[in-house]
Amino acid sequence: MKHTILVVEDEKGIRETVSIFLKNQGYEVIQAQNGEEGLQMVAQHEIHLAIVDIMMPVMDGITMTMQLRKNYDFPIIFLSAKSEDIDKITGLNLGADDYVTKPFEAMELIARVNSHIRRYEQILDLKKNAGKPVEQSHRLVVGGLELDQYSKEAFVNGNAIRLTAKEFQILELLMSYPGRVYSAEEIYEAVWKEDAINTETIMVHVRKLREKIEVNPRKPEYLKVVWGIGYKIEKVR
Repeated sequence: MKHTILVVEDEKGIRETVSIFLKNQGYEVIQAQNGEEGLQMVAQHEIHLAIVDIMMPVMDGITMTMQLRKNYDFPIIFLSAKSEDIDKITGLNLGADDYVTKPFEAMELIARVNSHIRRYEQILDLKKNAGKPVEQSHRLVVGGLELDQYSKEAFVNGNAIRLTAKEFQILELLMSYPGRVYSAEEIYEAVWKEDAINTETIMVHVRKLREKIEVNPRKPEYLKVVWGIGYKIEKVR
């Protein structure tokens, strides 16, 4: 299966350079020069991953991501300048999966794309089998929190919740060993499959997870912080 990557970037030189590298890796590439045009491309094509610049005219990358996450769960990688750290964190909170800071090495971006595509493909394959009988051993249950490892669905007290691929993988890791404390570095390396250089994205994803799985995110029942050490899923019966 040939995967399609959407590159949304207002600077033509960057957009075309990224597209050339992606095409050399065997990907189909669709280009857009702003978020509004990017949304139109998503509506017209089957997209497997989007690379989105934060600062763009007409519609910025954050607004585009907010619109996408209403209906789509494919991975989104932000391109951001160092001066856009606050926007970057905001974007991660709203559903982006990763970010690459400008200026960037092309092969670093390609490596991240390949990694996200592999995991997204696994999710798509598992969704195809969602209607088939699922053994109980593939369901992680902690109190009213439930994760189906076949269909990649999550439930809180029987109600389905929508998670991004990265949120699901982090929750799956923590729920596999309730009570075990994972450092931010351990979570990053287990989920992103690379050395942890900057783990601020873990804090952002954990905050977003709490908003989705906790009745009161300020007084979490499940996802706990062990100060100075890391995170865990509390053992709940």
